[in-house]
Order: sequence, then structure tokens, then C-alpha cells
Amino acid sequence: MTKKNILETIERLKERYPSDCQLNHSKDYELLFSVRLSAQCTDARVNMVTPTLFSRFPTLEAFAEADVEEIRSIIKSCGFYVVKGADIKNAAIMLLEKFDGKVPDNMEDLLSLPGVGRKTANLILGDIYGQPAVVADTHCIRISNHLGLADSKDPYKVEMALKKVIPPAEQNDFCHRLVQFGRDICTARSPKCDKCFLNDICPDGKKMLKAKKEK
Repeated sequence: MTKKNILETIERLKERYPSDCQLNHSKDYELLFSVRLSAQCTDARVNMVTPTLFSRFPTLEAFAEADVEEIRSIIKSCGFYVVKGADIKNAAIMLLEKFDGKVPDNMEDLLSLPGVGRKTANLILGDIYGQPAVVADTHCIRISNHLGLADSKDPYKVEMALKKVIPPAEQNDFCHRLVQFGRDICTARSPKCDKCFLNDICPDGKKMLKAKKEK
């Protein structure tokens, strides 16, 4: 993609989708825990579970002192609840003991928390601290490859590729919009290229539309 088309892509996404995180939260650690729950689970499901979870354990201290089996029973429908429950409790303990009850504002410290990888860390850095950050989730990886912004399925390589071409001030919002775009139009199984507002500048979109015409 040319620089001009990259900027045009950013602007068209802005016109159609808000940049809000889809996970409901009111505290920094609530977002951290919600992202952990979202692994192999939909945001919609997580948002159904967290009101009960955050009401039952309204503080980090409550999470740290909780019976892990009770946490697991509440989050069970999110899948992988055994490890997720342990990660949430242990992260709460670590946040209190090592970080004075505040979610860290840097990659190194975030990655030291149980269950936190680069995707989660980048989301925290972008949403909580307003730092340039690329959240390379499945939507971001798939769509970035379609658009010619990346050429890899490896999350780290896609993250690094996007950091090179997406302006720092746009990175976090761009990734949020890709999630909504990926659910709405550029779906994994059957992308709606004929209805896509990027099909005139998307390399894969052009190929798919050309193939349809030739049939």
C-alpha cells in the first residue's frame, strides 16, 4: 500500500467506526482482567460475565483474597476458566505487592504479570495510558495482510510492520476500528468485498472482485 492509500484507509475507517474498546470497564485492572477473559472468547460474552465478577470482587484486594474456585465459577462460560481464574487472582496479588495496586504503564512490567502477552500489554498501553500501541489480534492480523500492510501471520511481525506505516497517534484507534471492520465486513470466512468501502484500494479485495467477474 502506498502512503496515500494508508492514510485514506485510516480516514475511511474513522468515518464508519468509533475507536472505543468493546470491553466494558471502569478501572484499569478491570480492563486488564477483561482482556484476559477475552482470549478464545467473544467480547460480548466477556461483557455478560464481568458485571457479576466485578460486583462480587469490587477491589483488587477482594480479587487477591478471593477463593480462586469462586472466580472460576463466575467466568466459566468464557472458556479456559481454570487458568484464567488463576491468572486473575495472581495478577491481583502481584499488582498489589509489586506495583502499588496500579496497572503498569510500560511493556516490560506488563509482560511480567500472569497471563499478559504483547496483545494485552499493547491494549493497556493504548487505552489506559494513551501511548502508541498496535494490538495484533486475529482481526488485525487478517485484515492487515489483506490490505498489504503486513505479510505474516505472526502477531509480533504484524505489530512491527504496522508500527512502521501507521502514524503513532493513529495506531491504537486503528486497531480498534479493524476489530469492528472485521466483524462487520472483512469477516474471516467470507469477506464482503463487493460491499466493502475499501475494495478500490485493498489489494486482496481487488483480486477477489476481479475473480468474481471472470467467472
